[in-house]
Amino acid sequence: MKSLNIQSLARCVTARAVRLWIFGLAVAGAITTLPAATPAAAHGERSQQAFLRMRTLNWYDVKWSKTELNVNDEMELTGKVHVFSGWPQAVAKPGESFLNVGEPGPVLIRKSAYVGEVPVPRTFSMDVGKDYEYKIVLKARRQGRYHVHVQINVKDGGPIVGPGQWITIKGDMKDFTNPVTLLEGSTIDLETYGITWTYIYHFFWMAAATAWILYWFMTKGIIVRYWQVKAGKGAELIGQDEKRIGAITLAAVLLAVVVFYAAANKEFPRTLPMQAGLLTGISPIDEPRSTVAVQFKGGSYTVPGRELRIRVKVANNGKEPVRLGEFTSAGLRFLNPEIFTTRPDFPDYLLADRGLSVSDPNPIAPGETRDLEVIVQDARFDIERLSDLAYDTDSQFGGLLFFFSPSGERQKAEVGGPVIPRFQAGAAL
Repeated sequence: MKSLNIQSLARCVTARAVRLWIFGLAVAGAITTLPAATPAAAHGERSQQAFLRMRTLNWYDVKWSKTELNVNDEMELTGKVHVFSGWPQAVAKPGESFLNVGEPGPVLIRKSAYVGEVPVPRTFSMDVGKDYEYKIVLKARRQGRYHVHVQINVKDGGPIVGPGQWITIKGDMKDFTNPVTLLEGSTIDLETYGITWTYIYHFFWMAAATAWILYWFMTKGIIVRYWQVKAGKGAELIGQDEKRIGAITLAAVLLAVVVFYAAANKEFPRTLPMQAGLLTGISPIDEPRSTVAVQFKGGSYTVPGRELRIRVKVANNGKEPVRLGEFTSAGLRFLNPEIFTTRPDFPDYLLADRGLSVSDPNPIAPGETRDLEVIVQDARFDIERLSDLAYDTDSQFGGLLFFFSPSGERQKAEVGGPVIPRFQAGAAL
């Protein structure tokens, strides 16, 4: 009786009904998915934890050579990065890193990248506590307005995103070209080179996969096979015809792989492997040792006021008086308006031009050591979700302090450590 019911149901489930069912599911999926597929405005760097952005890579002197380009125009993304000495234990150290650019797809292609004077087409190593200078050469490919970041991918640590700037690209993508001269002297366009065979190979294997799926699907169908397995007749699903088709398909696939490989090897006898090596020994920035020493003495973060207060002991070992002018962390710049009388060229959403103040604004004389209370307060601290450090396990911050002398000389000092979260405005440090 059970076998008779299965055979009756199998006759009822026609191939047309199954196809209509699959088609309906596909249409429903497309209708519900397409409205949500809107372009991304930025890269979600705010979703990264505060400790990851503050205590790993401290970006400074970041510059975009252009903010408006035409298709095929080139621009440079340059700057410096300080590898924080108090690198978090939960994040893999940057022994294997890759200099990259964060963008919504290949809207700009990366023509070249350098750390110092060394080209870095592949992974390189960085040392904790050192500073490195970088340059990325980009070429505009797709018209539109995009948020473009510097980014370093750390093995087992993920991407660490730096400051971003809005870049406008004008023109038409169909005019984009990417010419490259090969070793034998010929020139090819990487944008279109080999694209025909790429399509052929993809559609060939898609057609083969589709034929394989349709064969198994149309012979008995998924539902009928399910019923037979439930009825204990799963062993009868694969007969001699199915085994014969499987063997023929396997032989055809292996033959196609061999033929395609031989054809490609004949046309391109000289090939290079992917650049998967590790560049070591890249020298950090060779800069004079800072004459300003900073010792962290404690701090707090007041959640309602979006205010970071830190106590530091500053020793001026230079020949000129210095004043604290800037605190930078996670790509954000908090400026002392007494030092920065004009607004620097930097993305507005990352620039708090009146976000820094000190308890004693007087210059620190040469040879003097002074205790200072540094107040960092701006809504951007909360908008960029750096205030989440109050909820971290160890509640530690990190960043760079910049001191300026009357002659314009700048001194950099790393600062970081645990801060006490406070949930009441006006609480004492």
